[in-house]
Amino acid sequence: MSQSAIRTRITALLALLLCGCALSVKSDVNHALIKSVHCGSYAWAGSFRGSSPLRNSIANPLNEERLRTAIAAHLSAPVQAPGSEADCLVGYGIGENYIVDGAWPYGYGWGYGWGWYGPYVYREGIIAIDLYDAKSRQPMWHASVDQSLNGVDGGEADKRINEAVAALFTKYPG
Repeated sequence: MSQSAIRTRITALLALLLCGCALSVKSDVNHALIKSVHCGSYAWAGSFRGSSPLRNSIANPLNEERLRTAIAAHLSAPVQAPGSEADCLVGYGIGENYIVDGAWPYGYGWGYGWGWYGPYVYREGIIAIDLYDAKSRQPMWHASVDQSLNGVDGGEADKRINEAVAALFTKYPG
């Protein structure tokens, strides 16, 4: 194989890897409500801690604090207030689940080698933010991003959470 063919393949591989790193943000807005509510102050809608044994076993309080800090840095409402006095409530979540994609075809060409791989299973990490009107408790905005925290901690977890929150707030309508 020639040097130029090797360089071309390496360049294509790097391009594919870089494209795969872009965070995919999904967002939904209650347009009528978000136009009528001014979020001059906020309170947290909840926390990872709770009475559920499942919640207590999977939640990382360090990542929760990292997520709260990143969200607070991006909120347009700089004042944190007690829940009863806040204009808006902010919910958040970090989760992970397994995705099972169907079988993928493979083969070499016409007539020979065609078949199907088994299902493709992978982990999907999700970070989400929800914004509520504190008075009516109605949801105003939801955004989620595919971002895995599996196997990372410390500085790398902080970096991924900050990147995810920055990407989420690109979809913030306020």
